[in-house]
Amino acid sequence: MPRHEPSVVLFMFNSKIQKSLLFGALAGIIDVIPMLLQNLTWDANLSAFAQWVVAGFLISTSELKLPGYQKGLLISLLLLIPVGILVGWKEPMSLIPMFAMTVILGSALGHLLEK
Repeated sequence: MPRHEPSVVLFMFNSKIQKSLLFGALAGIIDVIPMLLQNLTWDANLSAFAQWVVAGFLISTSELKLPGYQKGLLISLLLLIPVGILVGWKEPMSLIPMFAMTVILGSALGHLLEK
């Protein structure tokens, strides 16, 4: 196995993290746009955005032996559980679009981060 200088390894690690945060932020923006159009509260918008940034990080650093889209889907659905409980308690019908966006964006994010 080739030996890398610490600075080279750090740069590779940072670019992977930067890519995951960038793609997570893009997924967050895509998720928040319809929420802004519905005039949802800022705490809901920020929560959704942060969830996708965290999802991007976790997907890219996870060592689950799954194809990218499956890893993205699994991690995104797991992250949805706590928020889904809070939202579903008062507005169960809101879980339908949340679940749909999670399936679409989670799979896409996992696929993109695998490339």
